Amino acid sequence: MDSINRVRQHFLDSVRVKQASMELLASPLVDASECVTRALLDGGRVLACGNGGSAADAQHFAAELVGRFETERQELSAIALTTDTSILTAVGNDYGFSRIFSRQVRALGRAGDVLLAISTSGNSENVLAALHAAHEREMRVIALTGAEGGQMRELLRAGDILLAVPDKRTARVQETHLLLIHCLCDAIDNLLTKN
Repeated sequence: MDSINRVRQHFLDSVRVKQASMELLASPLVDASECVTRALLDGGRVLACGNGGSAADAQHFAAELVGRFETERQELSAIALTTDTSILTAVGNDYGFSRIFSRQVRALGRAGDVLLAISTSGNSENVLAALHAAHEREMRVIALTGAEGGQMRELLRAGDILLAVPDKRTARVQETHLLLIHCLCDAIDNLLTKN
């Protein structure tokens, strides 16, 4: 396949995954936006975590809430657990990389808060540990994954929400996660204007 056709194939694959995700995830996305909005209106916050590209997505989501998405509004309480290098390196050094998010969730999370847990495979050990910690704190979890949801699917409880992009290819899952994050931000803003 020549370079032009390879590029075109990426676009076609991305469109296919996004269309499949639209059909599968529109309703759970609405549920997730209502979950986050309710937590924020009740004085709670959103904690977000992930590794690599998913860490960037966690930061992007928190930035959109604290700053703004497309319309001016009050600041919203959101923290990306991926950004404090002193905490990440201290916890990683003293307790192991698998606990870098769970210790932060236990320190910062409160009942009624929401954890946005992002893992393309659904099997990232430190994200799974954060999910356990969120449940200990009586937080709800919104899980962004790919394929079947991996181990995260098995750990979710009633009230938690799974947003599993129906594809296994990391690039396609990450592209679609960004779209899901933007949909969440738009829906949250829309719900807040109604309250």
